[in-house]
Amino acid sequence: MNLIHENLARSQMAERLGEAQELRRGNRLVRARRLSRKAERAAQQARLALARAL
Repeated sequence: MNLIHENLARSQMAERLGEAQELRRGNRLVRARRLSRKAERAAQQARLALARAL
């Protein structure tokens, strides 16, 4: 009986670890997209500034 509980606890722990890894992966993707948009905006502003200077 105790072995069943141990196996259940172990599988639940593995499942939680998997969920945590998925969340971290998702957060990294969101952060990367946000930084990419920020870089695109900065590049656009630099192009506009250069065009105005000419």
